Amino acid sequence: MLKRIFPTVAITTVVVTVILIFIGVIVRASGAGLGCPDWPQCFGMWIPPTDVSQLPPQFDPDEFNVVKTWTEYINRLVGVLVGFLILITAVCSLSFIKTRTNVFVSAFLALVLVIFQGWLGGQVVRSGLQPGMISVHMVVAMLILMTLVYSAWHSIKEKYRFTLMQHHKRALFRIGLALITVTLIQIVLGTQVREGIDLVDKSIYDRSEWLDQVGIIDDIHRSFSWVIVMITVYLIYYVKKNNLVLNITRLSFTIAGLLVTQILIGVVLAYGGLPASFQVLHLGVSSFLIIALQLLILASRHK
Repeated sequence: MLKRIFPTVAITTVVVTVILIFIGVIVRASGAGLGCPDWPQCFGMWIPPTDVSQLPPQFDPDEFNVVKTWTEYINRLVGVLVGFLILITAVCSLSFIKTRTNVFVSAFLALVLVIFQGWLGGQVVRSGLQPGMISVHMVVAMLILMTLVYSAWHSIKEKYRFTLMQHHKRALFRIGLALITVTLIQIVLGTQVREGIDLVDKSIYDRSEWLDQVGIIDDIHRSFSWVIVMITVYLIYYVKKNNLVLNITRLSFTIAGLLVTQILIGVVLAYGGLPASFQVLHLGVSSFLIIALQLLILASRHK
């Protein structure tokens, strides 16, 4: 029974985790990271207030913004939901403990990571969104997503066939590994740029000038994107040159499409005054790119 429902549970957990990443970016883009100034409660309450008159006396009314408070609170609620889904995934993975140990291990690793992420979220709030802490928080979120994708894939991989010669598998593995590595580095750099924007004195500079004040980290972030572009171009070249199977071709073009989308979003952010909606899309699309790259790597190791 548990083995039969595991793929559905695992894939559902992946989907909800991606939704949580989007919500987390909304929290950052809207400045709602401290919408709840305490942890694990919100203004000392398990269900936060909807009006300043409902605040407990120990809290400053000037700290309260109902939109930011409830944005952060929803983020926490979805985080709890993801935690429970990962727990259910881990329990269901017990059915694979003897037959596919990697499914069991990766599911329980996701559970350990989500517990750590919950603790880390509290530290982020208590630190007052200290630079560096947010980057670690995002990296852990991506690691959770990757462990879940790994676990889900190995529970359903028999349904897919990839007719590839061994040297093609090795080449795709190396290309995919290089791409996912530089993409994760790029995500960290992007988070550092966002933290730099938080430090800009917004009373002096217009929104269109914020990126100019971030410094060299933004230049590195922009330049590093060309590394990802070149590796992706080589991936498409390799796939087309060797006329690889349709599933691999589709996956490779999906990766290229996501990368082009990211570049276009980045252009809008850089020259359009950092619209909040595009900040959400920028990191949200990154999560889809990570999933696609991981699937390429997993497919290249598929026997």
